[in-house]
Amino acid sequence: MTRRALPNRRSVLSSIAAAGAFAATGARAQANWPDHPVRIIVPYPAGGSTDVLSRILGERMKEIFGQPFVIENRPGAGGNIGIAAVTGSSPDGYTIGAATIGHFAINQYLYSKMPFDAERDMIPASLTWELPNVFVVATDHCPAKSVSEFISWAKQKGRVSYGSPGVGTSPHLSGVMFVKHAGLDAVHVPFRGAAQTIPAMLAGDVNFAIDNLASYVPAISSGKMRALAVTSAQRWPTMADVPTMGEAGVKDFIVTSWAAFVVPAGTPRPIVDKIAGAMKKIAAEEDVQKRFLVGGARVLSSTPEGALAYAAKERALWKDVVAASGAKID
Repeated sequence: MTRRALPNRRSVLSSIAAAGAFAATGARAQANWPDHPVRIIVPYPAGGSTDVLSRILGERMKEIFGQPFVIENRPGAGGNIGIAAVTGSSPDGYTIGAATIGHFAINQYLYSKMPFDAERDMIPASLTWELPNVFVVATDHCPAKSVSEFISWAKQKGRVSYGSPGVGTSPHLSGVMFVKHAGLDAVHVPFRGAAQTIPAMLAGDVNFAIDNLASYVPAISSGKMRALAVTSAQRWPTMADVPTMGEAGVKDFIVTSWAAFVVPAGTPRPIVDKIAGAMKKIAAEEDVQKRFLVGGARVLSSTPEGALAYAAKERALWKDVVAASGAKID
């Protein structure tokens, strides 16, 4: 029988020293984070609400941490491509994802195959914002000045179409809910984002949208589009003359989109806490609050645990909405 050689004292001490040096290096890396540029992956095209709001937060993060927070747009598959790039990256805090309601609470019920597990593969550092959807029509192509007038106009027209940033997004599901409530004959036209939906509506190719308010504020402010209602529980502060869907006669229609900064599972807690701490500071700033409100959103912050609890609550709601819509993507 061969006797297994026991490690000598020198090799054991060397191993312990190496492990200690590795731990010390890891601790220093966490303490010094960030010491080079950080990517914020936006899983939607440039110009949409997630992109615009992420850029505002990225600017402030740069000022707080003294390193660039570079926006990288990675759209596709309802945002799954971009968030998969986040969950597949090194868990070192240098890749952050601007995940939205779809990644937490909708896509897993919509797609037969997901490139990541929302509950296992990503950690929400903090909630970042919420925003209502807004019911909009193009001023030059639709005479309706209220939701009830739109329903009458649409029924007289026979068939209408509505745009969204893609199948299964909250704007798409909002459209499904409205069409069923109003009893309309309507066709869904999915786009890659509001930057494509808006020109199509202004050209008269699409009749309406119930899309993220933040994406439509400029078009509404310019008069090119008319806001008929918002999907929040109360009227939006900067659009006090626009009724809620409930006030417009569509009951039980409260929909808010929300987002969170996420990092890959395994990211050290001290780094996660630094991101959450920065968001707490940013969300308390009056200037940022005003910028978000004017842009159609409300800035938020939370602990990682608070974001997880919020996602769990939303998941139960949207599972039923997706099932009712009948939407499914293979």
